[in-house]
Amino acid sequence: MKWHLFILTAIGLVCFLGPLFYSQDYHTQNLLLGAQAPSVQHIFGTDILGRDLLARWMYGGRISILIGLGAGLIAVGIGLGIGSIAGFVGGNVDRCFMRLIDILYPLPFTLLIILIMALTGRHLWMLVVVMGCVKWLTMARIIRNRVMALKASTFVECSYCMGQKPLKIWWKHILPNLISLMLVYGTLLIPNIILEEAFISFLGLGVQPPLSSWGVLILDGARFMEEYPWLLLIPGCFFSLTLCSLNALGDHLRDRLEKTS
Repeated sequence: MKWHLFILTAIGLVCFLGPLFYSQDYHTQNLLLGAQAPSVQHIFGTDILGRDLLARWMYGGRISILIGLGAGLIAVGIGLGIGSIAGFVGGNVDRCFMRLIDILYPLPFTLLIILIMALTGRHLWMLVVVMGCVKWLTMARIIRNRVMALKASTFVECSYCMGQKPLKIWWKHILPNLISLMLVYGTLLIPNIILEEAFISFLGLGVQPPLSSWGVLILDGARFMEEYPWLLLIPGCFFSLTLCSLNALGDHLRDRLEKTS
């Protein structure tokens, strides 16, 4: 687990603090320079417009990470709300929510996101909201099952016998036992969202120029990978490393949770 945290911390610090100490910026063009291989002056090289690739990678990392965190928080929030209501109230409410999830689950959400982005405009905030609103289904099921198990536990039944109100029971006894679960599956959800954003940006419907993201960099690199392979290899390797580290961290936290539960 230590190396996963080290890699994620290092990438996060470089992306968010690196531009403060790096002299190049992400949008300045130098058409006379063009695409140049990595050098002392441009550590990751430059793209075909002469823009510094390291600066664009750091700024694109900010965008991709913030999209993952923002959409992940929205998905976890919706999943927490719907899963808690379904599991805590039970009965017809639970059956209605579960049938709704069963209906929504088979839908091709990637195509739905692409359609919404094409119709509503390619705004960054819209991408975050839309992705968060379609990624809550698995979280809602997990939360619902956990709430139902907690609801049947002895300490919750004792709280009912003592006359505590349902909302207070949920706040004091149910929610604290859900935090670790949300943290674990939220960690697994973030790389999925970052990968989805990269795919949508790769299609040209996500982050728009002059902004950058890892998906945009991979798209630019794929166009010229035969002539300038570093444009694809460098952002692609760091993108894969980040996703692998996030997935490994999430798997580790999930295993630890299963052992303690």
